Amino acid sequence: MARPGRPAMPKPNLHPSVDAFLDMLTTERGAALNTRQAYWRDLADVSLYLRNSKNSDIDRATTDQLKAYLKDLSEKTHIKGANKSKIAVRTVARRLSALRQFYRFMVSEGTRSDDPTSTIESPKQGRTLPKTLSEAEVTQLITTAAEPGTPESVRLVCLLEMLYATGLRVSELVGLPMSAIGEDSEFLTVAGKAGRERMVPLSDPAQEALKNYMDTRKRFIGSEGQANQEQWLFPSRTSDSGHLTRQRFAQLLKDLARNAEVDEDRVSPHILRHAFATHLLSRGADLRSVQKMLGHADIATTQIYTHIIGENLKKTVKDKHPLSKKAGAK
Repeated sequence: MARPGRPAMPKPNLHPSVDAFLDMLTTERGAALNTRQAYWRDLADVSLYLRNSKNSDIDRATTDQLKAYLKDLSEKTHIKGANKSKIAVRTVARRLSALRQFYRFMVSEGTRSDDPTSTIESPKQGRTLPKTLSEAEVTQLITTAAEPGTPESVRLVCLLEMLYATGLRVSELVGLPMSAIGEDSEFLTVAGKAGRERMVPLSDPAQEALKNYMDTRKRFIGSEGQANQEQWLFPSRTSDSGHLTRQRFAQLLKDLARNAEVDEDRVSPHILRHAFATHLLSRGADLRSVQKMLGHADIATTQIYTHIIGENLKKTVKDKHPLSKKAGAK
C-alpha cells in the first residue's frame, strides 16, 4: 500500500538476488517487516530505472549506471529551499546505502565478483537535529487529551503518558501485548528491533493513566474476533491486526495538536520519543541509561539528543543573555 500522497509503485518481479537479500535481512539480521519493505522499495526503484532507462537489471548494473541513477534521483527529489535540499540528500544517501548492502551480499554469496558501489561517494549531509517538544507543550497535549473524559480520551491519555514515560517506538507501543505489563504495572517488557528485549520503567503518571485505561479497555474489544483483540493492550475492533494501528495513533495526535493549539507539524509519535530522550538528558539522566530505554544498539544514535540540548542552550544564551544583541533589542 502506498503512503498517503505517494502514488503506488508498480510491483515488478525483481531479480531473484533481491529476494535472497531480503530473506537474509529477515533470517540473519532479524529485520522487521517495515525494514524489509523499505529495502524492497529502494531496490525496486533502482530496478525499474535500470530496466526502463539502461536496458539492464540490478544484478548486472555498472558503476556508471548507478551513478546515473543517483544523479537522476537527486534531480527528481531536489526542491529549492534548505530543508527540501536536505530531504533530497538523505534520499540519495539512503538509496546508496541500500545498494551497498545489496552488492556486498552478492559478492559474499559469490553471485557477483565486484561491488559497483565501492567507488561511489556518499552525498555530504549536514547534521539535521530531530524535532522535539518543550515540557510545557507535552503537558498541554496531555491536559487537552484528558478534557473530554470519554473512553477514547482515557485511552489517548494513557498512550501519551506511556510514550512520554518510556520513549517506545510507535510500533512497539501500539503492538504491546497484555503480557508486557510487569508486576504492579511498574515496568514494561518490550520486544524491540532484531528481537532485542528490554525492560522499561513506567512513571507514576503513566501507571495511573494505565490503571484508568484498564477500566475502559473492554470498550475497544468487539464481540467478534475477540481472541484476536484480547491479547493486545490497545485492542481495536477495526484493525486487521487486532490492535490500534500506527497510522490511527498518528492521526489522533494530529487532531489533538490542533485542539491543544500546538503546531501539528511538530507532533507525532516519533517526536514524542525525541521529547522523552531530550527532556531526560536535559534533567541529568546519563546517556547509557537513555540508550537502554530507547533500545538503541549503538550509543552514537542516542548522542544526537545531546546536540539538541546544546542547540537549545545556545538559543537561550542568544535570546536571554544581557549582552546579547537580540536580548537587548527586546
